Amino acid sequence: MPDRELELFPTSSRSVTETVNGSHKFVIQGYSLAKGMGVGKHIASETFSVGGFEWAIYFYPDGKNPEDNSAYVSVFIALASEGTDVRALFELTLLDQSGKGKHKVHSHFDRSLESGPYTLKYRGSMWGYKRFFRRAALETSDYLKDDCLKIDCTVGVVMSVVDSPRLHSIEVPDSDIGVHFGSLLDRQEGSDVVFDVSGEKFHAHKLVLAARSPVFKSQFYENPNDEENNIIISDMEPKVFRAMLHFIYRDSFIEDDETTKSDSPESSPSGRMAAKLLAAADKYGLERLRLLCEANLCKDLCVDSVANTLSLADHYHATELKAACLKYVAENLGAFMRSSGVEYLKENCPSLQSEILKIIAGWEEDCSSGGKSRSVWGQLSDGEDSSGRRVRPRS
Repeated sequence: MPDRELELFPTSSRSVTETVNGSHKFVIQGYSLAKGMGVGKHIASETFSVGGFEWAIYFYPDGKNPEDNSAYVSVFIALASEGTDVRALFELTLLDQSGKGKHKVHSHFDRSLESGPYTLKYRGSMWGYKRFFRRAALETSDYLKDDCLKIDCTVGVVMSVVDSPRLHSIEVPDSDIGVHFGSLLDRQEGSDVVFDVSGEKFHAHKLVLAARSPVFKSQFYENPNDEENNIIISDMEPKVFRAMLHFIYRDSFIEDDETTKSDSPESSPSGRMAAKLLAAADKYGLERLRLLCEANLCKDLCVDSVANTLSLADHYHATELKAACLKYVAENLGAFMRSSGVEYLKENCPSLQSEILKIIAGWEEDCSSGGKSRSVWGQLSDGEDSSGRRVRPRS
C-alpha cells in the first residue's frame, strides 16, 4: 500500500502599516518680545512622545532662512530623540483666535503623498516650513491675539506589523511572586529577625529584606553584629512599619483610606500615611516605594498643601515630587502668595526660597522699592508683587 502523502495546510500572514498618532498644543506668549532674537534662532516647545519617539516644535520668530531677511516666521517639527529613518506624517495648524474657525493648516493626513511619508534620518532632523507665514501679515491677523500665538501639531509615526493567525496559544497568568512572598511574611515561616516597634513584634526574613533594601543588606551582611536578630525601631509607628513590610514582600502599595486620603482638605500632608512611608523609604533606600509615595502625595497638591509637601519632598530627597511642587507654585503664584505657605517656607525651609524664584523668574533679581534694593522673594513675602504693588492677604 503506497504511503499517503502528508497533507499540508496553507499558512497565511498579513502586513499592516498604519500610523500611531499624537498631538501637542504649543502656546507662544509674548510674540513681540521674541522678535529680534535673530535669524535661525528658535523657541522650542516641551518635548512630547508619539510612537516611541520624542518630538518638539520649533518656532523661529525671525525666520530660519537668512535670505528671507526676517520677512517670514518659520515653524518646524523636530525629532528630539535617537532614531534612524523614522517615517512620519505631520500636521501643523495655526489657530484662528477670532472664533471664526479659519485656521491655517498644513497637513499630510487625508491626502495622497506622491513620495510617501516624510523620513527623518536622525535625531535633530526636521520637517516644516521656512516660509510658514509672512510676518507683516501675521501681526495684523486673527492668528495673533493678546501677543499670543497658538499652534497645534499632530505627528503620525508609521508602524508596520505582521499579523499571522495562531492555531494554538497558551495564556500565561500574571506573576504571583508577591502572593507567595506575602504568605511567607504572614505565616512567619523561616523568619530569622524580629523587629520591636513600640512594643509590637514583626517577624521577617533577613534575605528578603537585604534583597530589597541596601540599608538592610549592609546591616545584616556587610556589618553584622550579634544583636541583629532582635531590633528595636524607635522612629516609626507600627502601622507604618507594617505597610513598609507589605511593600517589601509584595511590591505593592497598601491602598486604604488612611494611606491615600487626608482626614480633611486642611489636614497637613506630613500627617498622612504616604508621607510617613516616604520617610521610611528614604531611611531604608526603597526607591520604588519612594516613587509610589511621591505619586500619591502629588495627586492632592493644592494651594494649602503645596508648601508642606514641598518641605517633605526636599527633606526626604523626593526629587520628582519636589519638581512637581515647584512647578505648581510657579503656575499658581498669585494664590500661593496669599496663602500661609509663604510664611511656612520662610520659617521652616529658607533654602527653598531661591529655588522657587528660579522656577518663577529664572534667576533671583533685585528690584528697587522706596530707594532700597530688595529681593523679589522679600517683596512677595511682605505682601507685594515684583512691581512693588501690595498684594492683599487672604482673610
